[in-house]
Amino acid sequence: MKKLNKLALLSTLAATIFASQGVFAAITPVGLWKTIDEDTNQAKSYVRITQTNGVLSGKVETILNPSKQNDICSKCDDELKDQPILGMTIITGVKAQDDGVWGDGEILDPTNGKTYTLQLTPQDEGKKLEVRGYIGFFYRNQYWLKVE
Repeated sequence: MKKLNKLALLSTLAATIFASQGVFAAITPVGLWKTIDEDTNQAKSYVRITQTNGVLSGKVETILNPSKQNDICSKCDDELKDQPILGMTIITGVKAQDDGVWGDGEILDPTNGKTYTLQLTPQDEGKKLEVRGYIGFFYRNQYWLKVE
């Protein structure tokens, strides 16, 4: 019985040390994601989310429909107007919040040219990402799947 108590104490101590060193870090949206159309439930593209100085951005890395490979953002404004969607940065300025949610950034929907305030919430142990875009009180949700 004494061995079990010592083992339990050592396990607790080891977990405390690892947690204090960030080994059990929060799940982040960083990685490659398969985007899923919320209307058709079909895969559309791969978006790679990266982090620089604590801020996330995301770029369209692959368009899955071969007939859309050369699509441009005809409804976008400013410097993105008529630019190729493939390679376009569609997520900008996203930062970690206290509750495991990532927000304060924006996401562009290149099919309609609209920019939404963005909230990203990793789910299912980081295998799924809830992508919520807001305009005022209205929002759209998509669920992206982790590729890598």
